[in-house]
Amino acid sequence: MVATVFRRFVVAAACLLLLGTTVVVAYGREPGDTDSPPSAATPDSPAGPTTSSATAAPTPTASTPPASVTPPATSTPVPMPSPRSPTPSPSPSPSPTPSPTPSPSSTPAPPRTATIAFTGDIIPHRPVMAAAAANADDGWDFRPMFDEVRPILAGADLAICHLETPISADDSDLGTYPMFNAPRALVAAIADAGYDGCSTASNHSFDRRAAGVRATLDAFDANGLRQAGMARSAEHDLEPVLHDANGIVVAHIAATFSLNGFELPADEPWLVDLIEPDEILREARVARAAGAEFVIVSLHWGNQYQSAPSADQEQWAAQLLPSAEVDMIVGHHAHVVQPVDQIDGEWVVFGLGNFLSNQFAECCGVGTQDGMVATVTLREDDSGSIAAVAVDVVPTWVDRGGRYVIRDASGARDTEDVAGVLADAAARTRAVVGSRLGPDDGLSIAGP
Repeated sequence: MVATVFRRFVVAAACLLLLGTTVVVAYGREPGDTDSPPSAATPDSPAGPTTSSATAAPTPTASTPPASVTPPATSTPVPMPSPRSPTPSPSPSPSPTPSPTPSPSSTPAPPRTATIAFTGDIIPHRPVMAAAAANADDGWDFRPMFDEVRPILAGADLAICHLETPISADDSDLGTYPMFNAPRALVAAIADAGYDGCSTASNHSFDRRAAGVRATLDAFDANGLRQAGMARSAEHDLEPVLHDANGIVVAHIAATFSLNGFELPADEPWLVDLIEPDEILREARVARAAGAEFVIVSLHWGNQYQSAPSADQEQWAAQLLPSAEVDMIVGHHAHVVQPVDQIDGEWVVFGLGNFLSNQFAECCGVGTQDGMVATVTLREDDSGSIAAVAVDVVPTWVDRGGRYVIRDASGARDTEDVAGVLADAAARTRAVVGSRLGPDDGLSIAGP
């Protein structure tokens, strides 16, 4: 009997051992209780790939069965023990959701800026043409006259001249004052100097009538230059003159107060633009519709040899600048420099002076050899609008004794031969140009 009971007990213990092993197999580990795979970082993350690991859940341990069993002393049957309930495994810790890697914040594009250089009257008087002929073995070479100012013009994103005279069709009918007709080499020199275009509306534009206008336009086309102020047809007249100044679309309009008594043909009134404020504003609206972001108007106006702006100049500027269409006015014709000013926060350069001519003190008054390169800086604001924020002036002086080289009078060059004369020219220019505005307004004038 004892042997029988003992065998039963051994069987029960074996079962218990078997059940314990089963618990380990069934409940020892569950899916998801391993480390989570690393989460890949966003490809453009500046910090590189990041990983996130979940903490592994602890592995439960099965109960250890007794090492030995002592049989009971009596013959009372030993009840079969129930399999013990397994210790539940703790729920695995969920893998933390990786925080999204922030994309680099987009850097706003810097505001667009541009610089535009303007110069005054280019007038090929007879001595100027003779000097150009002396520079060439055949024909005329005006290029050396621009040597000192070429670097200044090259430093601007856009350079605009004022050509006061018509150009000959074939250099066979040249003329000077009072009925100008200049050789085609002059336009070639203007292009070589670094200009992108010119204003051509002046009191001398119609000196050679309609044929002279067309010959001038042909010379500009042949040299890859734009011009404002003359037109071949009504359609051409309405075509806006647009320039790309370092990514800013700039429109250029030009007009003159007079044609020295000549009248435009009734059937060709568009050959040369005259100063009519309503018409100028209409052209400016056309330019805006064509994509212009900044509109400049070149006006041939004022009283000759007078540094003070005339009543007409003041009136026309007051009519044009407060409008939404026109952003800036640059002027010429007085043959002396005139003040730089602002009207409703917009710039007007009343007179740029003479840039290349034979005028001098004895014939025409002190200051008629003085000119300037006026460089305006454009800047885009937060709304995308373009405004002129500064005007920088470099005084110039025409060296009549040195083959009409346009001298930089700012003192930036070694000019010992005419240093005193240039200093005087710079002082005159500074006194007139800076008579209304100064550095606090955004106007700077180079010079000693």
